[in-house]
Amino acid sequence: MTILALPTICALAAAACGGHATSTSPSTGAAASTTAATSPDAAAAAKGGRVPSGDWRQFGDNPQATGVGPSNTGITAANVGRLSLRTIGIDGVADSAPVELHAVRAGRGRHDLVAVTTSYGKTIAFDAGTGRRLWEFDPAGVDSTPGNSQVTTASPVADPDRGYIYSASPNGVIHKLSVATGRQVWSRSITFDPRHEKIASALTISGPWVVAVTGGYYGDAPPYDGHVVLINRGTGRVAHVWNTTCSNRHTIIPASSCSVTASRGDNAIWGRAGAVLEPGSDRILVATGNGPFDGRTDWGDSVLELSADASRLLQSWTPPNQAQLSATDTDLGSSSPAQLPVFHGRRLVVQGGKDGKLHLLDLARLNGSTGGAGPRTGGELDEVSAPGGGEVDPQPAVWSTGGRDYVFAATTAGTAAYELVDGAHPRLTVVWQNGTAGTSPAIAGGLLYVYDPGGSIDIRRPLTGALLRTLPAGSGHWNSPIVVGGRIIEPTGTYHSSAGSSTIDIYHLPGR
Repeated sequence: MTILALPTICALAAAACGGHATSTSPSTGAAASTTAATSPDAAAAAKGGRVPSGDWRQFGDNPQATGVGPSNTGITAANVGRLSLRTIGIDGVADSAPVELHAVRAGRGRHDLVAVTTSYGKTIAFDAGTGRRLWEFDPAGVDSTPGNSQVTTASPVADPDRGYIYSASPNGVIHKLSVATGRQVWSRSITFDPRHEKIASALTISGPWVVAVTGGYYGDAPPYDGHVVLINRGTGRVAHVWNTTCSNRHTIIPASSCSVTASRGDNAIWGRAGAVLEPGSDRILVATGNGPFDGRTDWGDSVLELSADASRLLQSWTPPNQAQLSATDTDLGSSSPAQLPVFHGRRLVVQGGKDGKLHLLDLARLNGSTGGAGPRTGGELDEVSAPGGGEVDPQPAVWSTGGRDYVFAATTAGTAAYELVDGAHPRLTVVWQNGTAGTSPAIAGGLLYVYDPGGSIDIRRPLTGALLRTLPAGSGHWNSPIVVGGRIIEPTGTYHSSAGSSTIDIYHLPGR
């Protein structure tokens, strides 16, 4: 195991709008130098073939957050026994998922750049093959004292042109950062009250916009209002806003100005994936947590389909027991909608929640009718128990192979695979399940990767659940892995701790 520490002492390189970006040389000795001395592709070739490279630009690897990465990562059932561990220390805790860009210019030369955002909003970029830190952005106006409860768990997103990364900080701000230097290009606040409105979910990109969402803090401390914000990628200007309470108001509002939210917290959007996009139309799907529902301007515990520019609510699905879910803190929106491929002409989504169920919905008629959004409840096609009956806080992965469609879900009580089948109506049926806890699963190179926050990563055959190898890892919370270019990259640690540092565990093939 190679242990690489990323120093916390930063060079004084001022960035725009008050941030700080630094570039440092390696803090390691011979182990890092040995890794860097050999071309990864040359080393891979010497071991029996070139390891394919690629990007993993956002949570779930795509705007649908399917959790399905490259079809070829170089890691196979035959060589998982050859994976070695490289551990990288960072100043902060990345209770989220990383992004990776292959062979981009950063610091000096080209690097396979990995970027993570910590709970106090630092975005740290390092070389995946050596652990050398390339830069670190430290946002202004954030109290990063370990134990401070104002945090973010939002995963960053890389621009399609691979030149910029967008990240969130706990003072309610979205930042555009240069991949090459970490310098800030622009920053934009998306809340009037960052002490109550938390940016918990991953950022995504839709055409010209960065899409961000807000929720509330643990305990639903009022007032807050979950909202969807579209920010122009070029200018940083807020282009569109859709509020889950007072949805007739289309600007960022003080939650206290909405009478419904003044005395309580309402309708957070806090699933790991945040807003997800429908392929082809870029319509936006979100799920909300506890709060009032009237089918007019207040949309608690509901799945919502918005227009691509977030200007209109098109459809809604609200379970019949919405009031009970809200009263018992059983958020429907503990995960984001998981989209299935078109199935016999139908566009379907799966919605998990704290109720321990997976709900199968039809996007053509979310509430069972074609009447659009409104007060009607019910209308789901099917519902099945989540693994072990546990809360669905991680984001399910959706994978198609051999003409069949599968959903992989994990909870604190287990992991399971479901197949979408037809009959009188589409339904989900259990293929396999076990009692191993997990966060958001990832499928890459035909293998299933599930991080158990107790401290391990399981590599399994997706269709049977057969265990190929369990890799020891640091403990964590909702951190989830990415798998690309012969590497498994897994942040560890939890924002609930008062730790001022954590590690990134990278399992890699020889030479990677």
